[in-house]
Amino acid sequence: MTETPSAGPLSDVLVVDLSRALAGPQATMMLGDLGARVVKVEAPGHGDDTRGWGPPFVGPEDDRQSTYFLSANRNKESITLDLKAEADRDVLLRLVDRADVLVENFRTGVLDRLGLGFEMLQQRNPRLVVLSVTGFGHDGPEGGRAGYDQIAQGEAGLMSFTGSGPDDPQRVGVPISDLLAGMYGAYGVLAALHERDRTGVGTVVRTSLLAATVGVHAFQGTKWTVAGEVGRAQGNHHPSITPYGLFHCRDGAVQISVGSEGLWKRFCAGFDVDPATPGLATNAERVGARERVIELVEGVFADWDAEALLARLAEIGVPAGKVRTVDEVYEWDQTRSQGLLVDVEHAVLGRVQLPGPPLRFFAGDGAEVTRTQHTAPPTLDEHGASVRRWLEEQA
Repeated sequence: MTETPSAGPLSDVLVVDLSRALAGPQATMMLGDLGARVVKVEAPGHGDDTRGWGPPFVGPEDDRQSTYFLSANRNKESITLDLKAEADRDVLLRLVDRADVLVENFRTGVLDRLGLGFEMLQQRNPRLVVLSVTGFGHDGPEGGRAGYDQIAQGEAGLMSFTGSGPDDPQRVGVPISDLLAGMYGAYGVLAALHERDRTGVGTVVRTSLLAATVGVHAFQGTKWTVAGEVGRAQGNHHPSITPYGLFHCRDGAVQISVGSEGLWKRFCAGFDVDPATPGLATNAERVGARERVIELVEGVFADWDAEALLARLAEIGVPAGKVRTVDEVYEWDQTRSQGLLVDVEHAVLGRVQLPGPPLRFFAGDGAEVTRTQHTAPPTLDEHGASVRRWLEEQA
């Protein structure tokens, strides 16, 4: 199948990005990946906080670049504006007048104090969709709290069922509450843009780190709200399916997912285990005897090397996999085949590879129309002059 280059499904959308750190920038990067023009407004002198988050930093000694910033700001333009200065506020308002979306993640009330409240913004541009991301919500008894990812992971319960056991709460290894808030925010923006097509009027979309994290509680949430049971950390084994998790073998470990009774029978047939072993015949019984099942499976795997074991599991049709390090993931042919690495030209670093967008698009005839040309995260104020020229041309 041939690939047809595409500017992206949002190529007619202008996003003004007032956000910093991660939740807001994640949302705007997702919109930029889909083709939106994203103008990132940064504070003069230092810009987005994440420009200083590191190490690692890369590049020349006199112009070091944060890899953290690089992770969340591809496909954007940067302009520096002092929102307390009248001339710079005027530039921002002219951007707002032409924008489809504005994204901010200030603490509640900050935009109002800057004279940029939601009512004023939408009076200037009734079609404007505003995404506002906070830590714990815009209202409620703790609505004004500052939001930081690890604090949100703890407050929203995620750490209580992540870790080796109930007494070992662990954060997820990426800032997942920030990332989820950004993802939910982008999802909300797309819905608001669709609604605007019908009504002609933009709306305000609100989410928070708390809401986004609670939003992915999944079965752990209903376990409490419906069954009255509090989920606890259980390490690398699923709380509701057994055997499902990480199991040790002779030279390492593999992960398996025996998610049905049919798979249990395949597993047992493949490793000479009686599927009707008393107390292990059903998933519910196996969950109740998890430690016994873990001991049984690891006993079966003890004489196998990991590669041979994975081959055997594939042969008998039991889902399985290895635990890869991040370098192994990006060197993996399957990762590269999915477009999950993109080449960009950075103003300071030159040609670099970045993790790529996780979506692909195909036309009805099967031709891929995924956007393949991406731009590097901008240096501070890299596009200040060009954005101002564009505004003058639009006047």
